[in-house]
Amino acid sequence: MRFDIVTIFPEFFGVLDISLLGRARQSGVIELGIHNLRDYTHDRHRTVDDTPYGGGAGMVMKPEPWGEALDDVIESADDPLVIFPSPAGEVFTQRMARELADESHLVFGCGRYEGIDQRVFDHTQTRARMKLVSLGDYVLNGGEVAVMAMIEAIGRLVPGVVGNPESLVQESHEDGLLEYPSYTKPSVWRGHDVPPVLLSGNHGAVDAWRREQQIERTRRVRPDLLPE
Repeated sequence: MRFDIVTIFPEFFGVLDISLLGRARQSGVIELGIHNLRDYTHDRHRTVDDTPYGGGAGMVMKPEPWGEALDDVIESADDPLVIFPSPAGEVFTQRMARELADESHLVFGCGRYEGIDQRVFDHTQTRARMKLVSLGDYVLNGGEVAVMAMIEAIGRLVPGVVGNPESLVQESHEDGLLEYPSYTKPSVWRGHDVPPVLLSGNHGAVDAWRREQQIERTRRVRPDLLPE
């Protein structure tokens, strides 16, 4: 799996050098390319934004540097999927993360300010597959946080990234329900006991308890996930 990221803040993604994704990069399971959008400007101020046509507050990212940056990344790629974080996009879910983990090459474009000139999206669609993706019903200062969250969610699903693949199927949203509560030693901590069923050694009873907990937690916290 290869990730390419176009951003005006390349230093933001230094966190990808640590933890599971960092080890996956070192072992070659994941490849990462980070491209500074300002490297594709041609003025001394390295300008990437300008005032919006039609008026309004804020600035809009210019199409020229985006066009050159995506030319550079797309032309050297084999059937990439280009993703732009956007409040106007399809909501990112665990199901989408699984679908994207099957891709071989994802290209992320991190917008800033009031967004990217619409013509960048229109032109990109003529050259590659493209998605606008939203993390949820709120607005961030830029796309970097959203891209980091998506890479974390997608990358951990790539075979070889997580040591125990079974742990990936026992998590919130994998089966449409929230995850059951987890416990470890000691069995009593500050007056709170581990549920006795987890100490029983009866795997069937443990599985049944965990399923009940998933349903109850989902009903209490995210009833919208339960079938009507």
